[in-house]
Amino acid sequence: MSQYIDIEALNQQIGIESGFLDGLLEMHSSVIVGQKHMMNRMMLGLLTRGHILLEGFPGLAKTLAIKTLASSIDASFSRIQFTPDLLPADIIGTLIYNPADHNFSVRRGPVFANFVLADEINRAPAKVQSALLEAMQERQVTIGKESYKLEEPFLVLATQNPIEQEGTYPLPEAQVDRFMMKVVVGYPNMEEEREIMRRNLNGEIHKEIKPVIHVSDILKARQSVNKIYLDERIEKYILNLIFATRNPGDYKLADLIPLINYGASPRASIFLAQAAKANAFLNRRGFVIPDDIQNVVKDILRHRIGLSYEAEAENINQENIISRILSKVEVP
Repeated sequence: MSQYIDIEALNQQIGIESGFLDGLLEMHSSVIVGQKHMMNRMMLGLLTRGHILLEGFPGLAKTLAIKTLASSIDASFSRIQFTPDLLPADIIGTLIYNPADHNFSVRRGPVFANFVLADEINRAPAKVQSALLEAMQERQVTIGKESYKLEEPFLVLATQNPIEQEGTYPLPEAQVDRFMMKVVVGYPNMEEEREIMRRNLNGEIHKEIKPVIHVSDILKARQSVNKIYLDERIEKYILNLIFATRNPGDYKLADLIPLINYGASPRASIFLAQAAKANAFLNRRGFVIPDDIQNVVKDILRHRIGLSYEAEAENINQENIISRILSKVEVP
């Protein structure tokens, strides 16, 4: 009975502390038509300190959505256009020699921002991509002999084109694994595209975006997300989903064994639990339910399952495998 009372109190607390979301979502919908899934995933990343990889064709408002989110939160934003001739110093910064006083000074790169858009991240070679690794994982940047902490919130949102392969460099597995989610951004439907067309023709796309919340609201919300109740049965469900990607035969999924080269890493378990809690927060709930897991699991796992040649030959992708796992693993 005492646990029930605690959950009720937590529900009320989450309901109050998530109130700032209304203004944020209203500002987004006034600028971006549709793309609610992308906005939802950016919010999940913001609430959990998780970086996001956005995969979609050009012209789907990825950059505009990120700019809108940053401007709505009174936070700094920088955009890095990845190209084959980009250098690591172009991202993190470098030391500049001053002849007047014979000293070096630090010139900070664009990674020193709250929101960093790494546009077309797969267009730069691995050495440049890896320049982001320390910033993404350690929340710091090393220039010369000194390390500099990055201010929170710090969120990397990277984009890549799913079909253009010429002049691109596939992201190393170690870097891909550091992205909490890989979000597939789709086309708008006909009604949404009609509204997009009308707004552009009427000159309504240059709407002034004013901050509706402060950075402190996000940091406080993260503390609330951490308090959300995660039952042991839900923990077990998360672990079963992850372990099914590694040992499908243990879950009556022997047909998946020849299709999977490697399964999800322990980061997947952590990120899945965090994203489920954040999803409960977005739904103004103080506890996680299986629907929260199922809502985010594909975005968490689709870039963490290595496919075999046999899977590729049979046109089986990661989403097909995740769907099979969801159909077999027992729901609490």
